[in-house]
Amino acid sequence: MTLAYIGIGSNMEGPQTQVARAFEELARLPRTRLGARSSLYRSAALGYAAQPDFINAVAELDTTLGAEQLLAELQAIEARHGRRRSFANAPRTLDLDLLLYGDARIDEPHLRVPHPRMHERAFVLRPLVEIAPQAVIPGRGAAAACLAACKEQKVERMH
Repeated sequence: MTLAYIGIGSNMEGPQTQVARAFEELARLPRTRLGARSSLYRSAALGYAAQPDFINAVAELDTTLGAEQLLAELQAIEARHGRRRSFANAPRTLDLDLLLYGDARIDEPHLRVPHPRMHERAFVLRPLVEIAPQAVIPGRGAAAACLAACKEQKVERMH
């Protein structure tokens, strides 16, 4: 079993519902068990700012799927939710990012683990540290220390 963390985000078509459904679908992945689920967090969009706020969360998975298989499953879930990749940082119904896959470091054209920008994004780090306070980002260090460096980014925990 490998411990993997998945970043979940949505800002279209009922974002809270999209995230809740994503947790349910992650729980049904083959050869995978959904562990911890973070709270939901609201954050402003990065990059292309003229869009609604995002709802974000992180899921912990125990899986025997390989990293590439897991990525394919995540992309299939996104597709079922109507994900379109029209331009970088575009609004989206559902975004599932493979943040961490054990302590693996993968640098392939279609798969980079740890997620290349996770260490500088409070909307990823807050929910990750909530469910895995001791998480380490390979090559970057403790997730909690990375989060402290992002303290100027506003991320609101929802009830």
